Amino acid sequence: MIGNTSIVKGKRFDLGGMALYFFLTALGLLMLAPLVYMISSALKPTAELFLFPPRFFVVNPTLKNFKDLLLATGTSIVPFSRYIFNSVVVSTSIVIGSIIIAAMAAYPLSKHKRLPFKKTIFNLVIFALMFAPQVTQIPQFLVVSKLGLMNTYVALIVPALAAPVSLFLMKQFLDQIPDALIEATRIDGGTEWTTFWRVVMPMLKPAWATLSLFSFIGAWNDPWSANIYTTTENMKTLPLALQTLSGGYGVVARVGTVAAASLLMVIPTIVVFVVTQRMVLETMAHSGIKE
Repeated sequence: MIGNTSIVKGKRFDLGGMALYFFLTALGLLMLAPLVYMISSALKPTAELFLFPPRFFVVNPTLKNFKDLLLATGTSIVPFSRYIFNSVVVSTSIVIGSIIIAAMAAYPLSKHKRLPFKKTIFNLVIFALMFAPQVTQIPQFLVVSKLGLMNTYVALIVPALAAPVSLFLMKQFLDQIPDALIEATRIDGGTEWTTFWRVVMPMLKPAWATLSLFSFIGAWNDPWSANIYTTTENMKTLPLALQTLSGGYGVVARVGTVAAASLLMVIPTIVVFVVTQRMVLETMAHSGIKE
């Protein structure tokens, strides 16, 4: 044995590396525990939900909680599928709109050297990062209300598109694209729109993935927008409907139903993360690296 490294059957055995792997594995399992418990709770029958001390893993799994979820919402004015549809439409629109708007706003800030007040505008974006989103909810509500947009998808989507963090992320990634590449496109006769859409946007795919992940998680889990801008049941989104289920009449009897609804809420987020994780990690790995 030499230091922390020993030789086993002709191969080096790194004790320090193995200890690190065990520590990280234990930490990963600990972080997965809430997700596993939520899945287990969604599949537990009523008798196992109220056991004391509580049981971590389900013994007799059942889909009754999912059936109760459909029955509980089926007796209301709109079916449960309406909440899912609203969340999918709003979240998808916010993701697509945020990518396009943030990229179009960041492009002149990063690549147009003669843009007037460029530094002042970017400083205002940095300044806006310091405010919580709730600060602007009252003026946003007044604008939406005066424009007659209450109880519409526009009210749920448009206020979420102007996100300073999206513009900041796009601008920082655009700064890493060589100016010579854009100048070459312009010399070849490309217009600003051609340069932006056919040269810049394809190179921003890792930033798309990162922004898609963060925007989707924020929009999918946001109950406040639907709570403020909607007054009708058919415009509610899934997080607001989930709050109604967990805080409505018969709270104790709906523990399994809420667990089933929570599992349905988490699944799309996991899918989006799995799809985008490679490019997100690539973006984070390259952030801060300067040639």
